[in-house]
Amino acid sequence: MNRKQDPMGRAIAEYWKTGKAERLRVFSPMFDEDEMPLDVLFRDYESMPTIERVALDLARGRTLDVGAGSGCHSLALQQRGVDVTAIDISQQSVQTMRERGVKRVLEQDFFSLDGEQFDTILMLMNGIGIVGTMDRMPEFFHQLDKILASGGQLLCDSTDICYVFENEDGSFDFPETGNYYGELSFQMQYRDTIGLPFSWLYVDPDTLKRITAEHGYRAEIVAPGNNYDYLARITK
Repeated sequence: MNRKQDPMGRAIAEYWKTGKAERLRVFSPMFDEDEMPLDVLFRDYESMPTIERVALDLARGRTLDVGAGSGCHSLALQQRGVDVTAIDISQQSVQTMRERGVKRVLEQDFFSLDGEQFDTILMLMNGIGIVGTMDRMPEFFHQLDKILASGGQLLCDSTDICYVFENEDGSFDFPETGNYYGELSFQMQYRDTIGLPFSWLYVDPDTLKRITAEHGYRAEIVAPGNNYDYLARITK
């Protein structure tokens, strides 16, 4: 990823080197401007939310940490002796992970990863969002067919954002776009570094179960979160 278009990578690198950072700003047509706290990306196991800790506890065998960011999940697994590979498309994030001691890090897009298979694939912090839109789900499961080992598992978390569209009477006013309501777009900025707009997918549990079944997989909810979020385990 071009450094000039990588606000998160720049923020991660700066926080790692100095222990502080400016605001990592997050924009979306659906919401008011928000920001991502950088310290969240540097948590240790004890500071992680329950669904992330459950996912790390379930990880076994050769493990792939997708969109690893600063490497907090990979480092937690390394401390347990797990054989983990961290991937991220951000060059600056990859360099930070190496400096932090993640043993195997690749500057790699999930959808183009090839030649290896993993017993566990982790996609945490709403990580399945990298799929972007429902239309890309077939490509996502095709990639799983290639890189998920026999008997392997994908552990991912997501959020049902239906609450955003809920009225006081309990009814819902979903956007009349024809698209699934969990398909959102975002853009990030850190200092003067402005990233390109990107699509991000939030999937409700029932829809995830239906889509996985359509592609020959099975999804089970292994841990609920506190804010409409959940951890799912997907197997063949």
